[in-house]
Amino acid sequence: MGLDQSMTVSNCGFAKNQMTLEAGDTAIGSVSEHLEDSMLKKALFALPLALAVGMPAHADMRENPADVLRHVINTLPDSVYLTQSEQNLMMMEDNPNLWTVEDGRELFYAERGPNNVSLETCDFGKGPGVLEGAYVEMPRFFADTGRVMDLESRLVHCMITIQGFAADDPAVRQRHGSNSDHMKLQSYITFQSNGLPWNPSLSHPLERAMRDAGEQLFYRRAGALDMSCQTCHEQEGKRIRASVLPSINQPAEWTKAISWPAFRVGHQNSRSTQHRVRGCYWQMRQGQIVAGSDASIALIAFWTDAARGQPAILPDMKR
Repeated sequence: MGLDQSMTVSNCGFAKNQMTLEAGDTAIGSVSEHLEDSMLKKALFALPLALAVGMPAHADMRENPADVLRHVINTLPDSVYLTQSEQNLMMMEDNPNLWTVEDGRELFYAERGPNNVSLETCDFGKGPGVLEGAYVEMPRFFADTGRVMDLESRLVHCMITIQGFAADDPAVRQRHGSNSDHMKLQSYITFQSNGLPWNPSLSHPLERAMRDAGEQLFYRRAGALDMSCQTCHEQEGKRIRASVLPSINQPAEWTKAISWPAFRVGHQNSRSTQHRVRGCYWQMRQGQIVAGSDASIALIAFWTDAARGQPAILPDMKR
């Protein structure tokens, strides 16, 4: 499989935004009507834009990510991780990543690159141009490349082979931050899986091998601090400073943890799954993992399988 053996596991710290509650703060359940009213206004605002640019109507019909998160919380109301910040849920109605989704939609259908074509012929696993439900079934094996790919590596492949971009073109090379083409495209593509259950494919032998390799990486202790992802994410209720960490053994918590892209409040930017993987390694002061490498995709494959059956929250907001 060619797994990059030089990569080591770090503290995969998915800490959710933690703020101090003050007297009179509104409880989660009581903000439902406010959120629904606000999202209705957003939908009415977005509709003329969608009609003007001629995009598919289904692109604006996804469930409100805040409603998806609220549903997840209701399935595990005693989770300290999921309920640690009521403000996080309140802010999701104004998630800046929703604008990144809109930008990504325009980019996806725009004729770009040296070949002056759109990405509508790119196959993300469910057929050319089919986006709904594609992301929650990734990483997966692609016969045209002979390897298991996640969304970012597949998007790079299509931008190069279909649109004709060079690998060192800024549109391909710059992959992080709300203003990057990659983050815009990933936000739009993943939004088409919002609310759908994680269901990564394990039908191909390489998919199973990649998932198993990711499990080994997750539990392998390494580095100066002799830590693994398990150190922080095996038990429920563990904390780093004031932030409660999710447990991989609790799928309702784990879907929140792995729902990327997400707007990082502390970064004031949208971030991807691969960015989170790199952050995990950095936090353990390990050598940086290469985006799109077998090691990074293997870890993502294991993460995603651990959340199987839980609804994806896309786009999310995190601390």
